[in-house]
This record gives sequence, structure tokens and C-alpha cells, in this order.
Amino acid sequence: MMKQTTGYSATQIGLHWIVALLVAGQYIFKDSISLAWDDYMQGQEVVFAPLILAHVAGGLLILGLILWRLFLRLTRGVPPAPANEPAPLKALSQIAHWGFYGVLAAMSVTGALMWFADVTSAATLHNLLKVVLLAMIALHVLAVIFHRIVLKNNLMQRMIRPAS
Repeated sequence: MMKQTTGYSATQIGLHWIVALLVAGQYIFKDSISLAWDDYMQGQEVVFAPLILAHVAGGLLILGLILWRLFLRLTRGVPPAPANEPAPLKALSQIAHWGFYGVLAAMSVTGALMWFADVTSAATLHNLLKVVLLAMIALHVLAVIFHRIVLKNNLMQRMIRPAS
């Protein structure tokens, strides 16, 4: 059984938002890495661009940060689900949170495998996971809105204000 706490720590909250910003940056500035991969696949020379390095470094940084988040989740714990959240949504929330860790880790690993080890099939999986992650992000945002408007439990405050 995982430890529970009354709220997230400042470190957990900070890591959440840093990873969110890094993921947004990966999507916004992906064109350089996509063009470089296309050039590579066509046998052309890959011309260095700072955004290529930023994408690769960003993916590795995301992996490191989510491993840190997992460590904190397992050692410090997480707050319980809101009392008025229906049981099926509590279960779905658990699946979604662990799914985020899995998909983010898999994206980082597949990106590294395609870039550093020339594993072409990893590129296909990386692109599939890109769509899965976007869908998960959309559902995550909708869940926050649902909690605020329908359940009226202000769940979002837990990711803004650290537990004392």
C-alpha cells in the first residue's frame, strides 16, 4: 500500500509543473527534431540545430524528473482522492496517474532509442505515444474542470498550494 499524506509537497508540485512545461515545449518545438529524423531516414546529412539538442535533452530531463516524481510518490505518498469522488473515478484516477508515468517514460526511452541507437521501430512507437499522451493530457484537464464544476471540490488547489 502506498503512503498517504494530506497534500503534495512543494517539490512534488514543482516537479509536476516543470514536467508539464517541458512536455509542452516538446510538442511546440518538435519541428526541428522531426525534420532531422526525416533527413536521417532519407540518408541525408542531419544539420545540427539548437532545438534538436533541446528536444533530446528535454526528453532525457523529463525521464529523470518523472523518476524523481515516482520516488517521491512512493516514499512521501500522495493525498487521498476527494471524499465526494465516485469510486469508479478514483480507480480511473489511479490508472491515469500511473499511465502518465508509463507513457512519459516510454516516450523518453523510445525517443532515445531512435536517436541514439537507430531503432526505427522506436520512432513508430514514439509517434503513437505522442498521440496517446495528448489524449491523456486532454482528459487530465477535463478531469480538473469536472472536479471544479461538477463535484465542486477544488481539487486543483492541491497542485498549487503545498501541504503544510
